Formats: sequence, structure tokens, C-alpha cells
Amino acid sequence: MNTLKTFEEHLSDFFEKFDDLSGRYDHTINNCSELEILIDDYSKFITNESNKEAWEQLEREESSDFFNQLVVGLRKKSALCVAIMEKYRAFKLQNGNVEMTDYFQNIESCIEKEFGSFRVTSKSKVLLVGSGSFPMTPLLIAKRTGAEVVGVDIDDEAINLGRNVVERLGAGLNIRLEKTLVENLDYIKDVTHIIFSSTVESKYDILDQLHILTNENVVVAMRYGDQLKSLFNYPSREVDGQKWRQVEKILRPDHVFDIALYKKA
Repeated sequence: MNTLKTFEEHLSDFFEKFDDLSGRYDHTINNCSELEILIDDYSKFITNESNKEAWEQLEREESSDFFNQLVVGLRKKSALCVAIMEKYRAFKLQNGNVEMTDYFQNIESCIEKEFGSFRVTSKSKVLLVGSGSFPMTPLLIAKRTGAEVVGVDIDDEAINLGRNVVERLGAGLNIRLEKTLVENLDYIKDVTHIIFSSTVESKYDILDQLHILTNENVVVAMRYGDQLKSLFNYPSREVDGQKWRQVEKILRPDHVFDIALYKKA
């Protein structure tokens, strides 16, 4: 029981720090270092084997309302802080600083095998839902495959910062970032591969919506986090079996999110 109490205390401490640092964001790089350290620590916490055991023990017991609310709050606050940290990284790039934190290295190592056996080629058209302020995924995919990559986001500042990042790091690559909703993309039928950011809360609702909008051969990579990883990512959900079927699951124990691949049923 002491172990569980310590585990909950850790979560409460993380929540308070995320809440504090998200509230201090002022569209500059103030507080950048503090947030980077916090997110790196949180990434290690999420992938720590001993913490998985504590989580599983809590799941076997009846969770309190406080604990359930804490999990939901942490998920929202950490997602917000990841978005803010991407903005910090974009601001720093403008000042000539391109250093990589542990969190970003963890994410980039996930991108390598994002689609499993469904390869992206130079003829592919890739859509990223939730491109953020530092669009690593579009940059890496376009650079390594030559594919056309479109990123969409609903955050004005993220789109503007992301475009600056692409201009600096991806000059000549076929990348476009847009502030729009997926239903407003006139080329959605041409998209061959779709990636959902793990921190997009409505990703499964959007997936359901995409069924009628996309072509029959589209492949969807849904980044998600279940169990302990649900503290840092929105978890997986059941899909409408008449619309989508899961064809592959890429579990990465040492990484902050896993990937479920879907094709049309």
C-alpha cells in the first residue's frame, strides 16, 4: 500500500508541475528549461517497468474518484505541455539552437517504423493530424521517402511556428502545414497514409468521420497509450467494425506511445 501511495504522490506532483508551467507560458522561451526537464522525467516515469507494476496493481483494485480524475487531468495537462514544449523548441530554432531533448529523441525513434509493413514511398501522400509547432514527423517522412506530407492543426501559433521550422529544416521538401479540419481538405481522397498524434483527444471521432472521406486503400497509424502510457497519451478505443479493422499493433515498451494500424473493413 505504501508503494501505491508513493505512486499517487508522484502523479500529483507531476500534475502540479504541469499545471504551474503551462500557466506560465507567455509565448517566449521563459521556463523552457524547466518544462523540458519535467517532460523528460515524465517520459522516463511512463516507461519505467516498476511503475507499470504499480499501475497494474491499482487497476486490480477499485480506483478512487480522486485517482480517476487525476489520470484525466494529467493526460490533458501533459498534452498541453508537450504542445508548449514544441513551441519552445521552435522559438529556440529561430535563435539558432537545435538541441534535442530525451523526449524528442524518443518520439523520433518511433517514427522510423510508423506504418509497419505498409511502407511510405515517394508516391505516397501522408496526412498528419495534430502536426504541432515542431513538425518532426513531416520532416522525417519527407526527407527519408520523398513523399508529399500535409500536416493539419487547429492552433494558429503552432501552424505559424511549424511553417518556420519547415522553412529552416526542410527547404525543398514537399511539406505543407494548414490550419483546417480534415473534412475541409479537398484532396483527402488522394491521401494514402494518415497519422494521428497521440495527444489529439478527438482522434477516434475523427477516424470515424474519415471513413466516408478517404479512399478504400488508406492506411491509418493511430498513436495511442494504454495503461500507464494513458497518463501521457489518449488511449485506444474500440472502432466501428463495419468501417475500420485493426491490421497491426506496434508495441514499443521503451517508448512513450504505441501504434495501432487500421484499414477499411
